[in-house]
Amino acid sequence: MHAGIGLAGLGRRGAEAALKNIAHPFASAIFISDGMAACLGAHSGADGAIVVAGTGSVGVGLTGGREIRLAGYGFPVSDEGSGADIGLQVVRLALRAADRRGELTPLLSEVLGAFDHDPYQAVAWSEDARATDYAAFAPMVMRHANEGDPVGRRIVERAADAIGDLLGLFLARGIDRLALVGGLADAITPWLTPDLRARLRPPDADAVAGALLVARGRLDLPKPDLPKPDLPKLDLPERETDHEQASKSRG
Repeated sequence: MHAGIGLAGLGRRGAEAALKNIAHPFASAIFISDGMAACLGAHSGADGAIVVAGTGSVGVGLTGGREIRLAGYGFPVSDEGSGADIGLQVVRLALRAADRRGELTPLLSEVLGAFDHDPYQAVAWSEDARATDYAAFAPMVMRHANEGDPVGRRIVERAADAIGDLLGLFLARGIDRLALVGGLADAITPWLTPDLRARLRPPDADAVAGALLVARGRLDLPKPDLPKPDLPKLDLPERETDHEQASKSRG
């Protein structure tokens, strides 16, 4: 029996090599990212792209045997438009509202209520909060946004713009088979532009189906197409110690 396994975090350095060293009972085991598994399933192995809008967000495409991956570097440095990102934005704005640095809308009042209207309780919560904890606020934000809450609308519009940007980048690369998947897909779709909504198609199947295609050898594995720009080396200024500054002052 052969296995196709879709895993999150496969792109991290050393992850694939470490997995290949693990003993398994299969005749062969092929590891692919969970995003690529979802893309293969969504388009039955054909060229196309998906944008995942769930706890995190990422764009994964397949064209001419090449894999294209956009964003998805992890929360909080990336994953714009995701549930976690939505949750982070609303908690930040709730804290601003608690200080009267911003408007207090019904949405923000409900968020503060989750912390007994105590900003320091929210801060203590944030010290251990994970992406899934922040994402738990996303349904609340979506509900208030659909009811017209101005802060909720701005947060969701920002999230939809981020998801729309990823879809637009795939279109710019000539990939026109697009699917939006993930736990927030249905909720965020109405907030996309009419043009993007018209271009979306329902996924054929899920990530399990994509992994099965790999296990059954029904397709050639895509090669990653990840740009690696040459980053300039920065000469950082030397920082004087307090002792050195004091010596110059005395001189």
